[in-house]
Amino acid sequence: MDAIQMVDLKKQYQKIKGDVDKAVLDVLASSAFINGKPVQDFSSNLAKYWGVKHVIPCANGTDALQIAMMALDLQPGDEVITPSFTYIATTEVVALLKLKPVFVDVDPETFCIDPQEIEKAITPNTKAIVPVHLYGHAAPMEEILAIAEKHNLFVIEDTAQAMGAEYKFSDGRIAKAGSLGTIGCTSFFPSKNLGCYGDGGAIATNDDSLAEKLRMIANHGQKVRYYHDMIGCNSRLDTIQAAILDIKLRHLDEYNKARTDAADYYDESFKDIPQITVPFRAPYTRHAFHQYTLKLEGVDRDGLSQYLATKGIPSMIYYPVPSHRQKAFENFGGASFDLPVTDWLTSRVISLPMHTELWKDQQDFIIEEVKNFINGL
Repeated sequence: MDAIQMVDLKKQYQKIKGDVDKAVLDVLASSAFINGKPVQDFSSNLAKYWGVKHVIPCANGTDALQIAMMALDLQPGDEVITPSFTYIATTEVVALLKLKPVFVDVDPETFCIDPQEIEKAITPNTKAIVPVHLYGHAAPMEEILAIAEKHNLFVIEDTAQAMGAEYKFSDGRIAKAGSLGTIGCTSFFPSKNLGCYGDGGAIATNDDSLAEKLRMIANHGQKVRYYHDMIGCNSRLDTIQAAILDIKLRHLDEYNKARTDAADYYDESFKDIPQITVPFRAPYTRHAFHQYTLKLEGVDRDGLSQYLATKGIPSMIYYPVPSHRQKAFENFGGASFDLPVTDWLTSRVISLPMHTELWKDQQDFIIEEVKNFINGL
């Protein structure tokens, strides 16, 4: 059995090596390293896949969030509602732009922002909601969009962990996570469901005028070279990464199915263990399983992680310290937020290996050792 990886990018690359190598060599031959044709091709193809009118590529997922908030003209002191149970990038950009992060709790089953908690947190200063489709499970967007419409708020979707996840509305309409709000943001960090071989990100919208503004902000605030109409930044997806992503986009549904198959196998193996709660799957979404995250009860979580490591099995805690308890947010009143579900989850979650090349014998070994630890063997 090969060594178990948390994410096995090497084996994934080996399966598409011929196409990727040719695409990279074609870029090298063209020498159009910035804004070459593959950038436009990928943007167009991703827009079709995502089901949106406009995709604006950028340098990374954090930039995508920052550019989105800049384009919406959010001003210092404006309040942005966001979960604390997420990667720091989601809330970091709120603080960076001198906006006020308002942390709310999450649903203990889906790990995603709780609409009831959003309602409680809205004030006259609230301008936007940033739902995070955490671990690949879509947030309850129908309820969130209704709240946003009621209070005239923007919705910026953080889709970094859920590219390809689907959302089903109560009327039967199905759309991709990230295509539902005012703006959708994603990351192409290598370990993502759709990942490049460096850094990359993208922004999605169906609003024509907003798309133009997003493009300008990502390009130094200019539409015509050397004529800068607004303050922007320099955030580009380079041509090599775009060429790689365009190839991997063709395989994204296949990749997500492999993740779902692996999750199904884990689920079946852990279903009768009372100390383990397998990932919840709400009927309104098709989970993308960026992570496979268990909730533990009556189990030494850190002890399990250390035990698995001795067996050559990696695991991760996403996230041991939520945003509102990070030192960086002390000046934003982070510790004043009462988020019991978030605090409860941070002490109980553990993520097992999950990727497109996870083989059954590897999963069997992982499952056996998790059970051995729980049973005290």
